[in-house]
Amino acid sequence: MKIALVLPNVPAYSETFFKNKILGLQQSGHEVLLYVNHSKAPNSYLNCKVVKAPVLNRNQLFVAFNLFLEFVKVLFLNPAKSFKLYQLNKKDEISFSQNLKQILANQFLLSEKVDWLHFGFGTMALGRENVATAIGAEMAVSFRGFDYYVYPVRNKNCYSVLFAKKVKYHVLSEGMKKGLMANGIKGEVIFKITPAIDIEIFDARESIKSDTIQIKTVARLHWIKGLEATLEAVSLLKKEGIDFHYTIIGDGVEKERLQFAIHQLGLNDNVTLAGKLSSEQVKEALSKADIYLQYSIQEGFCNAVLEAQAMGLLCVVSNAEGLSENVLDNQTGFVVAKQNPLLLFEKIKELLQLPENKKQIIGDQAVLRVQKEFNLEKQQKEFLAFYTE
Repeated sequence: MKIALVLPNVPAYSETFFKNKILGLQQSGHEVLLYVNHSKAPNSYLNCKVVKAPVLNRNQLFVAFNLFLEFVKVLFLNPAKSFKLYQLNKKDEISFSQNLKQILANQFLLSEKVDWLHFGFGTMALGRENVATAIGAEMAVSFRGFDYYVYPVRNKNCYSVLFAKKVKYHVLSEGMKKGLMANGIKGEVIFKITPAIDIEIFDARESIKSDTIQIKTVARLHWIKGLEATLEAVSLLKKEGIDFHYTIIGDGVEKERLQFAIHQLGLNDNVTLAGKLSSEQVKEALSKADIYLQYSIQEGFCNAVLEAQAMGLLCVVSNAEGLSENVLDNQTGFVVAKQNPLLLFEKIKELLQLPENKKQIIGDQAVLRVQKEFNLEKQQKEFLAFYTE
């Protein structure tokens, strides 16, 4: 088969989810084509044809020239597909002006004959709901946490057109599947394929401990990750006189806000914002940790929690969406109600008081579950089944 993935960018080498999927499909003899908005990452390790979207958001002269080129494609390269897309959009009662914009903006998606057109994020299918039919391809859409739980909050009914189409859906969690079914999508067209990690990289063999309790989080610095509430919880550890150090690995728009919160809570000596690190650096940091925290307000699933469990760390997570499927409460870690710093503090304190043999059992169970359920080979097989069954 020829499978086209619609993504924001060419996946970087470190982006395990898409990289593993693409390589697995290629190893099984399928051709993978990438439609992207930008092409920042090198493509040499993927060996995929890359088709870039036209740039329609710069100065007016530049945009006008690109629109002219797309109009030429409508007339001479894709007239039949463009007309079919126009008719399908018109049937959905899309206005003439919006219809024309969609036809011009989506010319790059009409350029190839493919078997599957798979939108890697739900939001990337918006305004493109009829493109797959126009080119005679099957349509697939992947929903992640932001697509399903955040974007529709400020964009009501944004998926109403999409949900009326013939689509095969990929989701990260059982909770997300139930959410789609509540919107009238039949369960047989929704496939749960969770993230997976390289269990050869993240393993539990190395462990470097210190007298000070080491707590880690890997997350982009964004309000959705619940980092302010996490800081409030660890500030209560300090008030209890518990000797700890908390390291947040990642970067993002909320860095200055978090720096201020650290100062206000008197945690300058207890908290480090380590910035973005490589996979090897993350592994090294986790090897020195006692506890891993992921107290997100919303989370589709979270690879970082899988990596921490694979290394045998004691994980405490919020009950935000996929996290309660990622970590089994009191079996492979601990799940706490979100947005309640006091509850998080109490759970960390309770964890610290557990007998060492109990900690070891939970850590071992986490390692075994990740190795069995969240390995790259299993994920590749599930994606092959997604397209063929």
